[in-house]
Amino acid sequence: MALAPVAPQLMPADLPPSGCADRWPWLQQLRSQPELDAEPWLAALEAGVLGTDQDLLAILAERLDPPAQLRLLRWWRLQAKPDPAVPAQVLRHLDGASAAWLLEQGAAGPAALAAELPPAVAAALLPLLGHQRQRQAWPVLQAWLQAPIAAHLRRAALEGVARGLSVWPRAQLRVVLSALAADLDTQLAATAVDLLARLPGARRALVPLGLRQLDPQLAERLGRRLAAIPARPLLLVVHGRMGGELPAELVALAAELERRRGAPVRLQALSALAPPAPQELLLGDLGDQQLTLVPLLLLPGGHVRHDLPAIARHWAGFARVQRIPFLGAWPRWQAALAVELAGLGPRDSQGSAVPLLLHHPLEGPLAGRYLATLERRTGCRCLATPYSAEHLAELQLTLSAPALPLVLAANRLTDQLADQVGPPLLQRPLLHQLLLSELEALP
Repeated sequence: MALAPVAPQLMPADLPPSGCADRWPWLQQLRSQPELDAEPWLAALEAGVLGTDQDLLAILAERLDPPAQLRLLRWWRLQAKPDPAVPAQVLRHLDGASAAWLLEQGAAGPAALAAELPPAVAAALLPLLGHQRQRQAWPVLQAWLQAPIAAHLRRAALEGVARGLSVWPRAQLRVVLSALAADLDTQLAATAVDLLARLPGARRALVPLGLRQLDPQLAERLGRRLAAIPARPLLLVVHGRMGGELPAELVALAAELERRRGAPVRLQALSALAPPAPQELLLGDLGDQQLTLVPLLLLPGGHVRHDLPAIARHWAGFARVQRIPFLGAWPRWQAALAVELAGLGPRDSQGSAVPLLLHHPLEGPLAGRYLATLERRTGCRCLATPYSAEHLAELQLTLSAPALPLVLAANRLTDQLADQVGPPLLQRPLLHQLLLSELEALP
């Protein structure tokens, strides 16, 4: 049986010149060759026999292995006037050696611009650095993004961020992109908004941008991105007052949230006899929706440890439930408490009284650890305060240090000690605005 004839290797010297009618069919024949020895083609490029024509590179790049790819990039970098289109055509593999070379090129940052790293070279390589998806490239791209350099270089760095979006440290990425969303370069800002919208939990990053003075077109873009990420129904679990009565400030909070989020927001009081009806909160087919459950509880007491799991199980029969940690555990809430406490100011003559945080009595090691952490983070002294009339009357007579009631809405403590401790936390502007913003940004 006769063997099929082996097609002769096409060589660089046989390539028809640009503009010749035979060139395209010849290149198609080169592409269809089952095997291609890249060595003569690389050597011809390095010797200047061939130019970096896009039609030729488009075919050669498909056949280059990672070492050949890196060899061609190194040669390109040494040219007096490197063609900025070459790297994007050549660099197709995610390869450790190529990634290390790219990192080396950009590691010096914008300080290396000019002779050491021409701007055209930097603009060509920064997107490819991100394309390699190496986590160690993040500080390099970040430095280029935040430097006071030409807009096209910062855009190239942001393109690199976009190409490797999934591998960068999420918290740092949100901070950098949120800052860029207010950039004077509207193209850069618009891209930053688009990238924030691609991140998991995008509402948390996008909603705060609406509080800024944005360019009108950018504000419209932000609105479109938020509209594409509809908010879930929100169930706020609160203490409530006796008989399930809901304090006015909590009712107002839920109404404002519903207006801002464009989705149902309901309150479930622990003191109520029954939860809200599912039809009041969930729309459409029950069981096929997502529900965000937020405990607006300030301490890890029995309600958090026992009642909340039961509430979550109840609602799991109607929807897919995402539970958020109880409010008192949120770092931003604790930081805001510290600011509010610092604003109370000392009341004794020496100016040295430590402010008090009056809380409902707790038991167990978990409560002790939590209260110790809260004291450390807020600079206060936690004081257990039973709500019995006798105890409150005694406290009213002995309270000397500035004090803050650790209660979200009006209750017996704030009713009786209003002159000493002031309003509940939700009636204080700083804490009210923080809670509203945090809840608005939830999925």
